[in-house]
Amino acid sequence: MAVLGKLLKWLVYLLLLLGLVIALGLFAMRFADGPKGIIAGGAFSTGSLYEGAEPDWSFLKDRQEVEFQLLDPVRSRTTWIVEHEGRIYIPSGYMNTNYGKIWKQWPLEAEKDGRVILRVDDTLYERQMVRVMEGPQLPAIVSELGRKYLGADPGMVDGGLAQIADGNLWIFELQPR
Repeated sequence: MAVLGKLLKWLVYLLLLLGLVIALGLFAMRFADGPKGIIAGGAFSTGSLYEGAEPDWSFLKDRQEVEFQLLDPVRSRTTWIVEHEGRIYIPSGYMNTNYGKIWKQWPLEAEKDGRVILRVDDTLYERQMVRVMEGPQLPAIVSELGRKYLGADPGMVDGGLAQIADGNLWIFELQPR
């Protein structure tokens, strides 16, 4: 029994140490140049600011992920992106789930202050995130989201629109600032 007690004691110590290492790693990421996978990062410190006319966003049509950084609070993330008719959109799902309520704070922050920097291939684009909850473009955006990420047929559009209406799926347009 004494051996089992010591083993359990060391297991608890090991789990506490692992938790501390994870917490320190997440804290350190707040100072990193951008996100790493699903882990939020800090402010972008590399990349060139785009200047000029509104870009032709069609190069993002089949791009799976991009990075964006909120200006307040300053944090960056990796996310999906949808291009439709020369405009770009970022979705955020699972907003009504327990997971989403804990993990997905950035959409709430973007509603308060939508100023963002989009980073694609070391080019930085100053944008304004605006939540889209209705409009004639939504069915096409949801269809493109399904095609690109879910391999879904066009019939999933009604389900996606219902998710938007329920507040479980948020769509943000990235407009010029």
